[in-house]
Amino acid sequence: MIAQGGRPPSDTPRERGAPRPPCPPARPPYPPALTRDLSRGPSLRVRLRRDRSLIIMTLPALVLLVVFGYAPMIGLIMAFQQYNVYNGMLYSPWVAFANFQQLFGDPGFWHAFLNTLLLFSVQLLLFFPVPIALAVLFDSVLSRRLKALVQSVATLPHFFSWVLVITLFEQFLGGAGVIPQFLRQHGVANPIDLMTDGTTFKFLVAAQLIWKEAGWNTIVFMAALTAISPSLYEAAAVDGAGWWRRTRHITLPGLKGITILLLILNLGYALTFGFEQMLIQRGAVGPGAAEVLTTFSYIFGIQQGDYSYGAAAGLFLGMTSLILILAANKVAHLFGEDGLYRR
Repeated sequence: MIAQGGRPPSDTPRERGAPRPPCPPARPPYPPALTRDLSRGPSLRVRLRRDRSLIIMTLPALVLLVVFGYAPMIGLIMAFQQYNVYNGMLYSPWVAFANFQQLFGDPGFWHAFLNTLLLFSVQLLLFFPVPIALAVLFDSVLSRRLKALVQSVATLPHFFSWVLVITLFEQFLGGAGVIPQFLRQHGVANPIDLMTDGTTFKFLVAAQLIWKEAGWNTIVFMAALTAISPSLYEAAAVDGAGWWRRTRHITLPGLKGITILLLILNLGYALTFGFEQMLIQRGAVGPGAAEVLTTFSYIFGIQQGDYSYGAAAGLFLGMTSLILILAANKVAHLFGEDGLYRR
């Protein structure tokens, strides 16, 4: 029988406004042990199997790092001993922090420490902007052949040893060099010998570093420039921006990340830089101008045979360099940059 309105009556009629029957209960969840958080990515076993070939490729570098980087750290035990070559580290007497007390009470150590900071500050101020300027200059050169030629010539001194670099500077700036001889021929009676003058030594070593390493360091900045989209330069040129405006508002901001990273890494070498460079020239200008912490540690620890004293100086260098890196990285994070790693 068809009810009024054309709808067949339901088998279980329900009055209007009556509550609906409850839904069946949901399926119980799986136990936590059977579920895996997909946001964590694949497991360690899967990643090791996936990246097996890359891990094998890095094994030689890891072996070199362990053998020449971490294994020698065992020798830092000598900083807390009165080390004797015949007794070895196992039987040498322990003196706790006596070597550090002697180190911090040595005026020669503090002179080397302050001189290291001075030389590093001058080198950082004079050297660090040069690779950035060269990279921007190379990037603005339109001819690929000319760019490759200039970059190759600027990179070549990186492969010269410090002995050769200092010899070349001696031939040009030394007392019998080309420039002093030229000045004598033109009326200058006693031209200054820059290779033996302690007052200008800080600028001399900065010039040597610029000539040797500036071209090589442009490689990193040139690689960073390739990551900047050419469309930004094209849009800026359409808007009427000249070369300087494009450099200021596009190129330099694009280099900010890698610049901060390299600056942090350079601060880590603030107390350990220039060992070979300073050691070669120490006899010419004197220890008052060329003594740094690395040469101080070498002379006392190796030449004079006081291994415990040299190890104490070396441990101080390592700990201070680590603190400088962490502090610089923290400052980079405060300014919103990634630094060595992301927060």
